[in-house]
Amino acid sequence: MRLIVRVVLNAFALYVADYFLDGIALAGLGSALIAGLVLGVVNAIIRPVLLVLTFPFTLLTLGLFIFVVNAICLALTAALVPGFSVSGFWPALGGALIVSLVSWVLSAGLTDDRARARR
Repeated sequence: MRLIVRVVLNAFALYVADYFLDGIALAGLGSALIAGLVLGVVNAIIRPVLLVLTFPFTLLTLGLFIFVVNAICLALTAALVPGFSVSGFWPALGGALIVSLVSWVLSAGLTDDRARARR
């Protein structure tokens, strides 16, 4: 169940990025759901490897290089999913910021709802 919720959250976050940025395009709901699933897999498998490999840059930039790693993960997702495209580094960086913020806010809201339900 949590996987399905996570994929839907990622898909919604990608839709928000598509709405606000001209350099990101989604073909439809199916592409958004597949991109949400692929983004989750990329974030679970490839992102930790990239974080370890880029640790010196992250340390030198006081953590700001993590945004570049997120942009790389988003661009990789766009390369793997038909119907989802990112047209350059700056849209990827902006999209990664938007997707991160939307996912963070929605995840925080779901966590609060779960905590209230347990009481």
